[in-house]
Amino acid sequence: MHVRLAAALAALALATATALPARAQERLKFKVIGQPLATGLIQKQKEQPFFEQFAARTGLPIDADYKPIDTLGIKDTEQLRVMKAGLFDIVSLRVSQNSRDEPTILGLDLVGGSPDYATGRKVAQAYFDIADQRLQKQFNVKLLGVWPFGPQILFCKKPITKLADVKGMKVRVYDQNLAKFMELVGATPVPVAFADTHQSLSLGVVDCAVTGPSSANSAGWPEVTTHQLPLGFQMALNGYAISLKAWNRLLPDQQAKLKAAFDGLTDEIWKYSEELFNDAVNCNAGKDPCTTGKKFKLTSVAVTSADGDLVRSAVSKVSLPVWAEVCDKSNPGCSQRWSATVGKTLGLQ
Repeated sequence: MHVRLAAALAALALATATALPARAQERLKFKVIGQPLATGLIQKQKEQPFFEQFAARTGLPIDADYKPIDTLGIKDTEQLRVMKAGLFDIVSLRVSQNSRDEPTILGLDLVGGSPDYATGRKVAQAYFDIADQRLQKQFNVKLLGVWPFGPQILFCKKPITKLADVKGMKVRVYDQNLAKFMELVGATPVPVAFADTHQSLSLGVVDCAVTGPSSANSAGWPEVTTHQLPLGFQMALNGYAISLKAWNRLLPDQQAKLKAAFDGLTDEIWKYSEELFNDAVNCNAGKDPCTTGKKFKLTSVAVTSADGDLVRSAVSKVSLPVWAEVCDKSNPGCSQRWSATVGKTLGLQ
């Protein structure tokens, strides 16, 4: 009897093991790089809670060891490198900051390409698969979702009444695409990390700087500036990506659950980002409603139709030609694929 029972239990165990591979049974822990703490409310209110409740939000036996990048001693320009080296499993990917390592991904966010949220979402959807395939091939990471900080606008410590007034001024930028646009309008672009921008404005290293209004509010930029021009240059699209090693530890149904959870998170951020943008522009100018930030007293410069047209024209005049030359060198056919997807969406055929 005991022999038969032992044999039956052994057979049952074998069948169970066959039905549930070891990778599906074990509880996993993924190491996660988050957005910098300094970037503000999207990181604090949406991203961090998602990863702190990772198992519950995904329905998977996975815990996330979440660390904002500015607590790790890693530069935000190094995210793809540390992912490729296998040091982390999931990254909240800063697209513009990592575009030097992989120019292809900047096709998500060329200056003038996403002047508003609706267009930004269409661009993200049109280009998602191309960016994903390139990241998988070059860095062994898979794109799980794309989301926006929101329109990146101009803050200055000198009076301005229109975009052309930045001629001769030094403007903080965060990627080459924006740098070339600032040169087009006569400004001198100065690359400065987000965390160093407040001090750079305070010391006069730069006269103006570009970021989203909510991030500027959180980082105290209105303490050292006087004017904001709420004209969006880029949508500041970012992404979530997972190493293929971590992704391949999951069964197909687990992969589907994980992707669905990130779809839900990015949908939340798209909506929240737009609410934050409108509220933060008010907060920075000391107006109501202001529910998400601190009130300051910036002069909010009226956006002229001429300035709007100038930014929209930047795609064909500056940002696409400059980016295409760089991207096609490292990834032949890169700009053609952009034109067939994003270009078609924007009516630039």
